[in-house]
Amino acid sequence: MWIHREIPPTAGFSLGIRDYWSLFKPSSYTKTLEDDFKEYVGVPYARVTYSGTAALYFILETLKNISQRRTVVIPSYVCPLVPLAVARAGFTVAICDMNGESFDFNITELEVMCKENPDIAAVIAVHLAGMPLDIEKIQAIATLHGIFIIEDCAQSLGAEYKKRKAGSWGDFSFFSLCRGKGLTVYEGGVAVAGQSRYAEILERTIQSLEKKDFLAEAVKIVELFGYGVFYRPLLFWFVFSLPRMFWESLGNVVRAYGEDFDINFPVHRVSGIRRALGHATFYRLDREIDKQREKAFYFLSQLRDIPGVRILPEFPLCRGTYPYLTVFFDDPCRRDTVLHELERKGLGGSRVYVYAVTSYPYLRAIAGNKEFPVGSKYARSALTISTSVFLRKEDMDSVISVLRKN
Repeated sequence: MWIHREIPPTAGFSLGIRDYWSLFKPSSYTKTLEDDFKEYVGVPYARVTYSGTAALYFILETLKNISQRRTVVIPSYVCPLVPLAVARAGFTVAICDMNGESFDFNITELEVMCKENPDIAAVIAVHLAGMPLDIEKIQAIATLHGIFIIEDCAQSLGAEYKKRKAGSWGDFSFFSLCRGKGLTVYEGGVAVAGQSRYAEILERTIQSLEKKDFLAEAVKIVELFGYGVFYRPLLFWFVFSLPRMFWESLGNVVRAYGEDFDINFPVHRVSGIRRALGHATFYRLDREIDKQREKAFYFLSQLRDIPGVRILPEFPLCRGTYPYLTVFFDDPCRRDTVLHELERKGLGGSRVYVYAVTSYPYLRAIAGNKEFPVGSKYARSALTISTSVFLRKEDMDSVISVLRKN
């Protein structure tokens, strides 16, 4: 393990003195981060929230005011915070497996679920790894059965399907501004209403549930400045790899990869300072995505012909953002070997999620314990390759070498 140089596993924005200095410019406050999202995504309403999870929670609480149904469909391989938000809002979780080729639902299974269960209020369509789903297929099923679509764009700000931004297709959508996910305010999210008729209801819901917490927000501002210091290869090891190794040594792999969550996640209001920094750096978004795509395509060109390895590319009519590149291994043991080697060398290898959603012990009461074969397979076989701005040509070649020799 490299103690003095560690590549972050995802392509988060780096923040420097120039970015923080922008907070002292009046122009940082003349337009809002919400305005940026509305214009960029092409939606009538956007609201900055404490996190992407808080944004989803607010959307679901809004849904309770416009639908009598109380079941929400989620994919079998998703961030554990998604079912926690569903449960906190008082909905029942229903799980649909993946299609085995991408992060899309098994569309046949989804169709049967929506047909047979009249209590389904919404389907959460997760654009995972910066890759847009075939949203029109989901839309057709949802429309037929009077079901709402909530797009999970936590990892896909800027992704496109048929030249429309992810987040503009559903009735609602949400984004994450958490550290490491591209544009960031250290911890944050955005709740979006895709139609004007839902905007006022969502705004009222947020106002009723979101509270001010000056102390907690002060801590986040300090952490945001700390992010600017530590989110760089020379110091990242201390805040990422060292804690991971500690929890792995105790046998707690869930906590090691930062997936030890709680249903009582915070929902307090984000300060003007953090919103202003998000607005001041928004102009970098498309430029950073282009850099991520360039790195991803370099990897794609070099890794296509490795036996037993499948790389998840963007599909026709889609434009991915590649916050990382997803690689699937036929042999899970081989995946583990490659992951260990990339982590040891500080080359930014990681996992998407540790488990399928029903395999997290703390989710058993919410998600049940039914086995979902494809979701479980993804958890065992998926590896992520970083497309970080800090990744140099020699780093990329080292990553390629590790995959080829193992």
